Amino acid sequence: MHIAVIGSGYVGLVTGACFAEFGVDVICVDVAADKVERLTRGDSPIYEPGLEQLIKKNLQAGRLSFTTDIASAIRQSLVVFIAVGTPPRDDGSADLSFVESAARSVAEHMDSYKVIATKSTVPVGTGKHLMSVISGHQQTAVEFGVISNPEFLREGAAIGDFMRPDRVVIGGSDPEAIAIMRDLYRPLYLIETPFVITSLEGAELIKYAANAFLATKISFINEIANLCERVGCDVHDVARAIGMDRRIGGKFLHAGPGFGGSCFP
Repeated sequence: MHIAVIGSGYVGLVTGACFAEFGVDVICVDVAADKVERLTRGDSPIYEPGLEQLIKKNLQAGRLSFTTDIASAIRQSLVVFIAVGTPPRDDGSADLSFVESAARSVAEHMDSYKVIATKSTVPVGTGKHLMSVISGHQQTAVEFGVISNPEFLREGAAIGDFMRPDRVVIGGSDPEAIAIMRDLYRPLYLIETPFVITSLEGAELIKYAANAFLATKISFINEIANLCERVGCDVHDVARAIGMDRRIGGKFLHAGPGFGGSCFP
């Protein structure tokens, strides 16, 4: 199977390199020619343990390539992932201009059935909006499916998180598109990774709900740390004890800096 990944940032690079490691033919697209040139040499512009080695290995194997030619990449691919940034606007809402631009490019250059899958963190309703954007910008009417396939990668552990995820979430209403995504993720199905098949809106909300819940745990333990200082006890003891409750779990109960990152609008 041939796939394209639009956006060679953190999520796009990890996605492209890991799918190539699965044996898929991957073309990563970026508008920055200097970044593409660097990546073609096997030089990763970001640091993530194991990523540069994975890029070099799959470049040499011929399964991974980088380009600025989005038209060619789209025409060659059955699945097109959108993994561009959604930075916050001044009012805190997500700026979808890069996502919409990518969708318009897909619409203008598609010449056969495509699955358009969003990896970017987007508000609920974006998938249906992209259907309208793509339909409205097609040169000729071509069938397509839109899928929400959110990522749950931790910086510093992204390769392992992609290769051995807790679950794979696929949201959509087109049975053909869902079947293609299942086939793409077949290596994970073979190691009995749970698959969650849901609606577009369900998948989009799962990503936001997961982020919000983890942010809540971080904020909660920091508030408990403040309380511990006032009453004179050790927050580590409190966190360890409540984390032993399997309903709560011990992860993300480490007091310290507050939550943050590009996926929190």
